[in-house]
Amino acid sequence: MSPSSGTSDSDAPRPARASWEPRDPTLPGPKPPPTPKRRRPRRVLRTLLGLLLLGTLLLAGALVAGYLLVEIPPANASAVAQSNVYLYRDGSPLARDGEVNRENVPLDRVPLTVRQAVLAAEDRDFHTSRAVDPKAMLRAAWNTVTGKGRQSGSTITQQYVKNYYLGQEQTLTRKAKEFFIAIRLGREKSKEEILQGYLNTSYFGRNAYGLQAAARAYYGKDVDGLDTAEGAYLASLLKAPSAYDVTTHPENRAKAVARWNYVLDGMVTEGWLTPADRAAARFPAPQTARSATGLSGQRGYLVQAVEEYLTSHGIVDEKTLAGGGFRITTTIEPATQEALVQAVEERVTSRLDPARSPADRYVRVGAAAIDPATGKVLAMYGGVDYTQQYVNNATRRDYQVGSTFKPFVFTAAVQSGAQTQYGEPITPYTVYDGDNRRPVEGWNGAPYDPANEDDESYGEIAVGAATDLSVNAVYAQMAVDVGPGHVRRTAIALGLPGTTPDLTASPSIALGPATASVLDMATAYGTLAAHGRHGTYTLVARVSKDGRELAPPAPVTRQAVSREAADTTTSILRSVVEAGTGTAAQAAGRPAAGKTGTAEDDKAAWFAGYTPELATVVALMGQDPESGRQEPLYGALGLPRINGGGPPAEIWADFTRQALAGTAPRDFELQLMPGAEEMPEVPPTPEGSQDDWYETGEAGPGAAVSRSPLPPRTPVRGQ
Repeated sequence: MSPSSGTSDSDAPRPARASWEPRDPTLPGPKPPPTPKRRRPRRVLRTLLGLLLLGTLLLAGALVAGYLLVEIPPANASAVAQSNVYLYRDGSPLARDGEVNRENVPLDRVPLTVRQAVLAAEDRDFHTSRAVDPKAMLRAAWNTVTGKGRQSGSTITQQYVKNYYLGQEQTLTRKAKEFFIAIRLGREKSKEEILQGYLNTSYFGRNAYGLQAAARAYYGKDVDGLDTAEGAYLASLLKAPSAYDVTTHPENRAKAVARWNYVLDGMVTEGWLTPADRAAARFPAPQTARSATGLSGQRGYLVQAVEEYLTSHGIVDEKTLAGGGFRITTTIEPATQEALVQAVEERVTSRLDPARSPADRYVRVGAAAIDPATGKVLAMYGGVDYTQQYVNNATRRDYQVGSTFKPFVFTAAVQSGAQTQYGEPITPYTVYDGDNRRPVEGWNGAPYDPANEDDESYGEIAVGAATDLSVNAVYAQMAVDVGPGHVRRTAIALGLPGTTPDLTASPSIALGPATASVLDMATAYGTLAAHGRHGTYTLVARVSKDGRELAPPAPVTRQAVSREAADTTTSILRSVVEAGTGTAAQAAGRPAAGKTGTAEDDKAAWFAGYTPELATVVALMGQDPESGRQEPLYGALGLPRINGGGPPAEIWADFTRQALAGTAPRDFELQLMPGAEEMPEVPPTPEGSQDDWYETGEAGPGAAVSRSPLPPRTPVRGQ
C-alpha cells in the first residue's frame, strides 16, 4: 500500500498470542534454576590429601635416597686414637703414651653383668629393637622444645655412630647422617659388634675413653675385674661423666647414687639381676682421680727403651706402634725399679750442688739391672727426668766403658785356651810384666805402649792382681796373646752389639775405648753371672692389641762361652770386690763380683758387678747440659776425681742390698779352668787406694803393695 492511502504498518493486523491458562495444581510445577554448590571444603580436602600423599612419597623417596646415598664413613680420627699402655711385670700401670686414654678390648672381656648395666642405663631394648627409634626421637625433640630438658632420643647404635663415625656437634645435618648410618649399621653389623664398639668409644670422664680406660681410671683394675656394682657406677657416668664423679664433685653424690640405683633397678626389671643381689649391692666409691701416668720421671726412659726393643726386634714396626692401641707388659719390677731410683737419689742426685761445684751440672747417671737366669731387665735408670733430659743414659752408646771391658779379654783367653808369647797358658796366676809404657809384643800393627795411671810400673804381676788393679800394660799384652779379633768376638758373644762404636780388633780394645751402653754391659756381665749362658736381654714379656697376642722373640739360652771361661772370670772379679778397686761393693752384704772402669779424661766412671741373682751396671757420665759436649767429672760431688770404685760402686751396693732384701745370700757355684782352683787370697788394698783410674788399671797411688799376691815364681819375660 502506498503511503498516500493514509494507513501505516502499525495498523496491520498482529498475530494472535497464546492465551494464559491457570496451572494445574495436580501437576508438578517447573523446576527452579539450580542453586550454586559450595565446593571449597572438598577441594581443600582433596588438596590436603594430595599433598600428604606427595609428602609421603617425597619422604619415602628421601629416606630411600638417604639410605642409598649415605655410606658408612671411615671412623673419625679421635675415635680410633688409642694410647699404648705400658705395664710393669706384675700388671700394674707403668705409663701410657698419647693424648687419648683409650684401650680397646673385645666384648668377651667385659663381664656380662657390666654389659647389662650399660644397657639398663642407656638402651634396655637394645637386643630386640631396631637401630633407630623414631618415636623416641620425636619425644625427645618435643621435650627439648617444651623445656623439659635436652634429650637425645638416641639408641646405643645411634650413640655409637655419633662417637665413632661422626662427632658431637648438634646440627640437623649430623642428626640426619646419624639416622641413616645407624640404619645401615644395624643391617650390616651384629648387635655384639655394635655394643663392643660403643663400649670402646664412649667417654666416662677423667680423660677415659672406653670401658677399659674407665675401669683403670676409677677402680685401678682391668675391665674384666669389675663387679656388678662397679659396672653400674661406670654405666651411670655415661649420662654426665663429670657431674657424677663423686670424688671430684662430692656435692653431686646424691644424684650419682640415685643414677646408680636407677641402673641396678633397671637390671632387676629386665631380669638381669636378682632382687637379692640388688639388695646386697653397695655403692662402690671410686678411687681418687690421679694424674695420668705420662712420661715424666723414669717412665719416659722405660717407654723409650721398650719401643726401641719392639722395633729393633721386629715385633712391631715404628709406624704401627705410633698408631697406638698396644698393651705392653714389660719385665720391669716395680719394687726393684724403685730401689734403683732411691739408690741413685741417695748417692748422687741429693748431693749435687752446682753452686758449690760447677762440675755437678755435668753429672748424668745411667744404670740397668738384669736377672742373669732369664735375661730380663728388672730395672733401669735413664736420667733425672725424661721431661727434662730426653737422652736415656742407660741405652746411649757414646761413652767409653774403660776397664770394665778387661774381663772380656780374660774370658776370651780362657775360652780359647790362649797362651802367652812364650807358650804359658793364661790363668789367674800367669805373671805378666806390668811396667808402664811397656810395648806390646807379637803385634804386627803400629807400635803400642799403653800408659798405666800416673805412669805407675808394677813389674812382675799375676793376672789376678793385674785385674784387681786394672793394669793396662798387662791387659794390652793379653789382648795380643789372645788375638784382638777373638777378644772382639767374645765380647759380642757375651752380649755387646757387633755395631758397638770403637769395638776395634787392636791391642787397645782391652782398655775399653768401645762405647757400649750401660744396658749392653749389663747384658754381658749377666752372661758371666749365668755361667756363660744367655747373652741377650729382654724388656718385654707380653704384647697385645685388640685382644690379639703378638709373640715376642723367644728368649735366647745359648751357651755364649764355656762355663769354665765364665766362672774363672767370676773368680778374679770376686777378688776385685774383696781386695781391689771395687771394695765399696761389699756394702751389698752378699757374695759379689765386679769391675771398675773410667773413661778417658774422667768423662765417665763405671761399676759393673753381679751376684748370682742380679747383674747391674752403673755409670756416671759428664755432659754439658747446654752444649751436649762430654765433660770431665773432676770436682763433681765434692770429690777430686770420680772413679768407678766411688759413687758408681756405692749406688750398686745400695741398690743390690735393697733389691735382694728378704732373700738369703747365695754363693757362686763355680767350675774353674784347670790350674785356677786354688787362687791365693790377695792382700787387702791399702786404705785410700781403691781409686779407679783410666789407662792405668786404675790402681792409684800406693797400690804397688799388691803387686806380688802370689808365691815367688819365675816370671815370663817379654810379655
